[in-house]
Amino acid sequence: MDPATAAASVALSAEGEELFDLFRRPHGRSRPRPDERAAMEIAHTGELRVGRAKVVTYRWGDGRNPVLLVHGWESRASRYAKTVGRLLELGCSPVAFDAPGHGESEGDTTTLVEYRDIILALQRTHGGFVAAVGHSFGALAVSLALRQGLRADRLVAVSPVPDFTYLVDAFCGARGLEPRLAAEVRTRIEGDLYPGEPDMWTRFSILDGAAEDGTPLLVVQDEDDAAVDPARTGRLVEALGDRARLFTTRRYGHLRILGAPQVVEEIALFAAGARRRAEPGRDAEPGRDAGTGRGAETGCSAGAGQGAGAVAG
Repeated sequence: MDPATAAASVALSAEGEELFDLFRRPHGRSRPRPDERAAMEIAHTGELRVGRAKVVTYRWGDGRNPVLLVHGWESRASRYAKTVGRLLELGCSPVAFDAPGHGESEGDTTTLVEYRDIILALQRTHGGFVAAVGHSFGALAVSLALRQGLRADRLVAVSPVPDFTYLVDAFCGARGLEPRLAAEVRTRIEGDLYPGEPDMWTRFSILDGAAEDGTPLLVVQDEDDAAVDPARTGRLVEALGDRARLFTTRRYGHLRILGAPQVVEEIALFAAGARRRAEPGRDAEPGRDAGTGRGAETGCSAGAGQGAGAVAG
C-alpha cells in the first residue's frame, strides 16, 4: 500500500470501517440443501491453500472432460448439485470448490483475486477445462482468470456481476450511502482488499479484454433478478457480440436460477459442447421447459479440446 493510501485508510471514520467490514465478509455460511446432499456425498474432496485459508475442493467423474463450476458470494459448490448430475450423464467431470469464508472452507472472507488463484490452481491439477461456469460473483472471477491463464473451450455466466464497480455501487446504493462514506468504502477496498491493483476498477470487468477473446459464451439471466439488473446483462451480451448468447428465465430470481431444470439442462448441454435438435425459447418459466428437451447430438463423451482460449449468490 502506498503512503497516501495508508494515510487515507487510517483517517476512515468508525462508520466507514463498519461498512467496509460489512462489504468484505459473507453474511453467514450456507449449508447444503437436502436435494444437494446426494451429489456432495459422491464427490471426491481435496484441499488447497490460498493465503492462510484451507480451501475444500470437489471433483466428480473419471477426470475426462473437466468442467469448472464457480459459485458466487455467500454461496457454495453444492448449489451446482443438479448441474453436476447432468454433466456426469453427458460424460463430463465436474470440478468445484468452496471459496474461503464459504461452505466447508476456512476463513471468514475472500477476494476476487483469491477466486482467480484457486481457479488457476485447479487448472494445474486438472488441465484446461472444456467449459467454465460462473454464477454471479463467480462469473466475474472466471472472466478475470481467463485473462490470466485459464483455458476453457466454452464459458457460461449465470446472473453475472458485470464488473467490480457495479458490485460496489450496488452495495453503496442499497444502503443510501452519502458520497463521503461511499468514497471511504472504496478507499479501504483499494488499499486493504486489492493492494497492488491500481487498475482494478477497469480491469475487474467481464468486458475487459473481451474484444480479443472469441470463446463462446452462454449468459443466463432471470428477468426477476433483484441482485443483478437484467437490463445491464442484456447490454453486456450486446457488447460481447456474436460470441455471446442470452438465455432468459422468469420468476427464479438471483438464487433459485441455478436449480431450475431448464437452466441446468441449458448449462450442461452448452458446457458439454452438445447441440439441441431445436433452439430453446427465450422465456423459460417455472414448470415450463421452453423447448429444453434432452436432444443432444454430441457431448463431453465425444471428447473436447483442452482449452482454446458481492452480490449474494
